[in-house]
Amino acid sequence: MYRAPIFRMCDITGLQVDRTAERLIRLNAVFAALALLVAVIGALLLVLTRWQSVHLLPAQWYYRILTLHGLNTLIFWIVFFEVAGLYFGSTIVLSAPFCAPRVGWLALLLMVAGFLLADVMVLAGYADVLMTSYVPLQAHWLYYLGIILFAVGALIAVFLFFGNLMVARRAGTYGGTLPLFTYGLAAAAIIAVITLVSGAIIYVPTFLWSLGVIPRVDPALYKLVWWGLGHPAQQINVSAMVSVWYLAAYLTTGGVSVNERVSRIAFVLYILFICLASAHHLLVDPAVSSVWKVWNTSYAMYLAVLASMIHAFAVPAAIEAAQRARGYTRGLFQWLAKAPWGNPTFSATVLSIIGFGFIGGITGVIYGMEQTNIIVHNTLAIPGHFKGTVVLGTSLAFMGITYYLIPLVFRRRIVGLGLARWQPWIFAVGVALLAIAMVGLGVLGVPRRHWDVTFSGAPFRHSFPAIAGVLWVIFGLGGLLAVGGVLLWLGIVVLSVFFGPRMEGPHDMQLPLAQPVPLQHNPDGKKFVAPGTLVATLVFLATFLVFFWLNWKWLAATWGVR
Repeated sequence: MYRAPIFRMCDITGLQVDRTAERLIRLNAVFAALALLVAVIGALLLVLTRWQSVHLLPAQWYYRILTLHGLNTLIFWIVFFEVAGLYFGSTIVLSAPFCAPRVGWLALLLMVAGFLLADVMVLAGYADVLMTSYVPLQAHWLYYLGIILFAVGALIAVFLFFGNLMVARRAGTYGGTLPLFTYGLAAAAIIAVITLVSGAIIYVPTFLWSLGVIPRVDPALYKLVWWGLGHPAQQINVSAMVSVWYLAAYLTTGGVSVNERVSRIAFVLYILFICLASAHHLLVDPAVSSVWKVWNTSYAMYLAVLASMIHAFAVPAAIEAAQRARGYTRGLFQWLAKAPWGNPTFSATVLSIIGFGFIGGITGVIYGMEQTNIIVHNTLAIPGHFKGTVVLGTSLAFMGITYYLIPLVFRRRIVGLGLARWQPWIFAVGVALLAIAMVGLGVLGVPRRHWDVTFSGAPFRHSFPAIAGVLWVIFGLGGLLAVGGVLLWLGIVVLSVFFGPRMEGPHDMQLPLAQPVPLQHNPDGKKFVAPGTLVATLVFLATFLVFFWLNWKWLAATWGVR
């Protein structure tokens, strides 16, 4: 039986909020936080194990926790939060109803069942196969079933997002085109369909193989198709993260893209080219040709890099243009000095952009190249790159936007706002130290996944023991600081959502909603609308060139390349 949607009017934004969508957003966000808690407990244990002076866990439990950490960090935490974002962007932002409430509850049920089942099987010791679960390694069939259930639920949620957009379009709740935030989420959703279908193509036969229904799964085929899931899953994150950047810039400063058409084109480049970056996992694999490898890692991938460069310029430019329109025009960076740094959403967004660009972006471009990747791919440098993208970039952006979602969606005041202002900095500094140390140790030859590097014959043991010792200390301290930043965020979120005072009206809004400011156009064309951002971009490019050169020097010195 059809039930008409029940709305409430948001007294802060003036938007209509579908009650069912609101409940689904809340529950997906809650399970995202729960998955992050599991992930950060795993991270703490892994840091204290890889840090050789502590070396906490025995080998079996190290690999077990590594599997658990990878799943919950890269899949469960991120996807639960992204589904909440998809529902938010397609209903609340558009003042539109949720298209199929019962199907939404089914999607949530499948995702939660898959999440719990997979984690239980890992902790019970029936899935010590790491996140990639390469065959012929075999987990219990319930583990594969858990992954499949979660993926099916997520795929249903993605289709519900598109259904919500169709309902909103027919109802005329938005103008000629989608808001840029929702448009970016649509790009993420399209990539998600490609990603989840790839996962189904390979996990279903693997599930049947674990049951004994089919005799074997070809290892080369498995690896090829699995990376159609593994790496593009992180490209969903990139598109969603960038969408959050635009939303956060608008909420905190009133900034809008100075050229929305270019920003939208960049999202299209993500759809067309970003999934091709998975080729760098297959460079030594005989299943694909050398021409395909070179094309994807040395040419096509850089069109996706171009998209990230556009966004990394457009978001700060939006903030700068809004700040200059308010009168902060002195010099190149008064607009930045006078920015709302006391707002944790703003600081989290800026730190996310910097971390994603300078750590995740630079290492991603260099380590995605065929020549470099073959050397460093199985070293600790690659997880260091992950820390710059998924953790310092995506996770920090998601944490930051939560400080607005708590009052707007959960209708609660933030508990411990003073601590919330410090949280992005604690987390960002910790992850940055961790990532930099991992990249340095990887360049020195520390292996990527091994429990104990003391017997591995890694080049640093012979050439740079002092440097390696310092990097291990930075690794441990950065990891502990990052874990502290996550736990602080989780504590603030839990206390606010479950015990925070209820919002009674706009006067209870602790973080202000910035009013949009008309951009100052320059008809004579003599002044650039965002000169400070242009200078910052040139600094980034110079840093990239220096690190590119140093990387080759370090690799040549460490690995004996002449």
